[in-house]
Amino acid sequence: MAHLRVLLATTPRAGGAPERQAFVLLRTVFTLAPIVFGVDKLTYVLADWEGYLAPWIDDLVPGSARTAMLLVGVVEVVAGLAVALRPQIGAYLVAGWLLGIILDLVTQGKYYDIALRDFGLFVAALALARLAASPAARPVRAAEGTR
Repeated sequence: MAHLRVLLATTPRAGGAPERQAFVLLRTVFTLAPIVFGVDKLTYVLADWEGYLAPWIDDLVPGSARTAMLLVGVVEVVAGLAVALRPQIGAYLVAGWLLGIILDLVTQGKYYDIALRDFGLFVAALALARLAASPAARPVRAAEGTR
């Protein structure tokens, strides 16, 4: 609920600076999305993930494509948790992971639409990393706001 108040606030004193709002939005998305997609690699509710795995990557990973997707799921959950705990580092981890996904998709010679979407997410992850390093994205403490 505190995140919602930050997003809806309109004054910098209330934590509503546009930079802070952008930071909270991006941090929330890049925490939840990798965790949700990572957990789904165990259940396959959202997609048949093995269909997105390039054969050359499947050949590199020991075991089956299913095993590779389980490993991918673990990495994605870790990346989401890293964004939640240390966004200035976790955002770069997610950006790097997205580049790997883009490489996987493009080398298959298909899924260019998904690769393009993931490129947009890559740029957004880099924006989150930059915002995480910015004092403007940090919340204003109550004591600082009353000066």
